[in-house]
Amino acid sequence: MTTPKGAPARDGATHFTPEEELAAYRAMLLIRRFEEKAGQLYALGEIHGLCPLSIGQEASIVGTIMAASSADRVIAGSRCHGQMLALGIAPERIMAELMGRTSGISKGKGGTFHMYARDERFFGGHLAPGHGVPLGAGLAFASKYRGDGAVCLCFYGEEAAGKGTIVETYKIAADWKLPIVFIIDNNAGAPGASIALGAIPSAVARAGVPFAIHGEQVDGIDVCKVFAAARSAIERARRGEGPTILEMLTYRYRGHDAASTASARSAEKRRDEADPVAKARARIVADRIASESAVKAIEKDVRETVNAAAASARAAPRPGASELHPSTLA
Repeated sequence: MTTPKGAPARDGATHFTPEEELAAYRAMLLIRRFEEKAGQLYALGEIHGLCPLSIGQEASIVGTIMAASSADRVIAGSRCHGQMLALGIAPERIMAELMGRTSGISKGKGGTFHMYARDERFFGGHLAPGHGVPLGAGLAFASKYRGDGAVCLCFYGEEAAGKGTIVETYKIAADWKLPIVFIIDNNAGAPGASIALGAIPSAVARAGVPFAIHGEQVDGIDVCKVFAAARSAIERARRGEGPTILEMLTYRYRGHDAASTASARSAEKRRDEADPVAKARARIVADRIASESAVKAIEKDVRETVNAAAASARAAPRPGASELHPSTLA
């Protein structure tokens, strides 16, 4: 995904070019349809174990990664499918991993929490809340030590934000001025809760104040506003000015596994008020960036891509016993 050249706007967003608007919409829609398909496969018993989904967080993911360079590194928490898709990792490789197939990104042996793609600069999803954060600081330290100019984008949820390991990581990152951006998806509590957007006092965004780390809340439902905030934070880190905390105010559609969801009434409210994909689509149509038929063509292509990924994964073999248990080779 190329970095947009759009100019900053007065409302804190960025005006994308028409091509960038469509690219952002396609990327967010791919995440949405992929996660919906994963949820269906989970319900059918074709995906086992926990499978947290990032439905509702598409703008936070896509806007941030659009602001990154091709050298920047990404590390995530338990909801990590979206980051991989935004980085350009093939959907069939991710889906195959979820379904435990040898064509998966970790050869079918890792599942959601043990995906790793160094060549695509993705350094894992991590099950325990916050466990990827000190590792992200390590990636940032390595970049500073090598002087390669790369920035680490470290994603995690609000549940982890108050943990001691996170606070200690903030202190180290500030003391050493590490090139890292902490991206916290504040999902406004459990599915069905309301979401408040705006400059409200937040212990999450202000957690770095004791260490002089800049923090801010971002409308995580608007991909343009996410991009503007992420670009500033990444540029700050690349200039050697240290870390930034970005609290993305989002609305998670699902709970801690692919099966749990909110009530139909609250789901309808989310679609009206807090759906980043719907918001991007409405802007594209309202601003006449693309016709309704052109948007539907994108949606058809994305749907076919996800269906093909699921079919490819389903057809791939599972790891053999000798690969799962190397001792049997003796």
